[in-house]
Amino acid sequence: MLEPADHNECMRVLVVEDERKLADVLARGLREEGYAADVAARGEDALWMAQSAEYDAIVLDVMLPGLDGFGTCKQLRVRGVWAPVLFLTARDAVANRVEGLDSGGDDYLVKPFSFDELLARLRALTRRASVERPPTLVVDDLRLDPAGHRAWRGDAELELSSKEFALLEIFMRRPGQVLSRPQLLNGAWDIAYESRSNIVDVYVRYLREKIDRPFGLQSIETIRGVGYRLRQDGGG
Repeated sequence: MLEPADHNECMRVLVVEDERKLADVLARGLREEGYAADVAARGEDALWMAQSAEYDAIVLDVMLPGLDGFGTCKQLRVRGVWAPVLFLTARDAVANRVEGLDSGGDDYLVKPFSFDELLARLRALTRRASVERPPTLVVDDLRLDPAGHRAWRGDAELELSSKEFALLEIFMRRPGQVLSRPQLLNGAWDIAYESRSNIVDVYVRYLREKIDRPFGLQSIETIRGVGYRLRQDGGG
């Protein structure tokens, strides 16, 4: 059985939804927006997953088989999991909203909902929960703004895909450190991704084409047999 990664560098969201079609749509949409998205179909699964990986937010359906969303949220808090929880439910009565917030939830979105609104609420929740994240990461003349999703080499703004951006953020949070392929995979992709894939090597190549080659630099080093390292001196 595939288990969650035990460390997260990009924004990681746990979707807890027993409606398979909706869960797949949410996970796919989140991944397209640059999130790493994992899915649990039951509250009981969400409990062990949330204790095994660090999530930036949890999207939690209320009407789950077995342990319902409110009970799941209460158990998460009892077990020391404090990731912000956004409830999704068809229940729109005030009493239901109050019960959700009193169980430890942070926000409440009634079905049917706009995916854009869900994204906006997630951004608001993670901003409030992640005040310790630096506004801008700087390594030599590379700059990256996690909140604004922008990056620069010197004065030139870099046009990066969501995965390229996530990968660069991981490197810039650990400059000078050798990062293995599993570390990079776990940080920038969700746990369902095939770990034997060469996707990390492919995206490192893409990233080099955008942050190094046009500037005559070699800032991302290959450490043979181990992984990759972002040089702190810029790679000139």
